[in-house]
This record gives sequence, structure tokens and C-alpha cells, in this order.
Amino acid sequence: MLRGRGATLAVAESLTGGLIGAAITSVAGASQVFRGGVISYATDVKRTVLGVPEDLLRREGAVHPDVALAMAGGVARVCGATYGLAVTGVAGPEPQDGRPVGTVYVAVVAASGETGRRRLSLEGSRERIRMETVDEAVDLLASVLKGNKEEDFG
Repeated sequence: MLRGRGATLAVAESLTGGLIGAAITSVAGASQVFRGGVISYATDVKRTVLGVPEDLLRREGAVHPDVALAMAGGVARVCGATYGLAVTGVAGPEPQDGRPVGTVYVAVVAASGETGRRRLSLEGSRERIRMETVDEAVDLLASVLKGNKEEDFG
């Protein structure tokens, strides 16, 4: 779908630690559309590399819907991509920033202004939460590319 639009993608990953980029690049021909990514596992990397506002991070922590949106926009800018896809959340074993294990925010931001976002409440092991996040992120990107507007940060 990206190739058909002449579009490119960059990813910003926190809890998935590169799994989304690995999933994207496992597809033959991905080099035509995939620009790269930032594994922003540490909060300060979200701020310094992706441009997530410091006051937002201080006020809400790293696991927040606005952080996911800022990460998506930031990675698109940093990598020169048409679309930015980002995930931030808590895979466990402990809660983070007052958010329970399994809380995940996924966001897509396009240069055209299109956005998509989801709040996930996942269950299971750390690995299961990470893998389900990858599936949900790729699904959200596909949904946005199909023209569906998703606003699911509740």
C-alpha cells in the first residue's frame, strides 16, 4: 500500500524495541518504502531525538497518547518519511508512569495530516504484549492507508 501511494514509512518504537522495524523489513521490497526507525526506549531519547516536548514527558510520563503522536511525527521528520508510526507502552513486569502493564498507545502521523491512533489494553506475558503491539501497529498503519480514520485514545 505504501508503494502504491509513493509513500515512505519510519517507525519509533519504545516497548517493542525494534520488532516493528523487523516485521516491516521481513517483507521483500521493503527497502522501497522503509526509511528507518528510532528505538526510543529511554525517555530522554524520546525528547532529544524525536522532539517529544519535555513538559509533556514531565507532566504525563512516557506512556501517554500525546507522546505516541509526538513520537510518530518526530520519527517521520527525522527520517524524512511520509508516514511515522510509533508505539509507547508498558510490557511489564511492573507498571510505569502510573500505567498498568498492557497499556499501549499506537499512533500514525502522515505528512498530509492524516492520523490514526489506538489505545490498547493487552494481557499476557511481556513477550505476548510486545508481539500483539507489533500486530496492532501494522494493522493501524494499514487502516490509515486504506483511508479509515481511527481515533481510539480513550
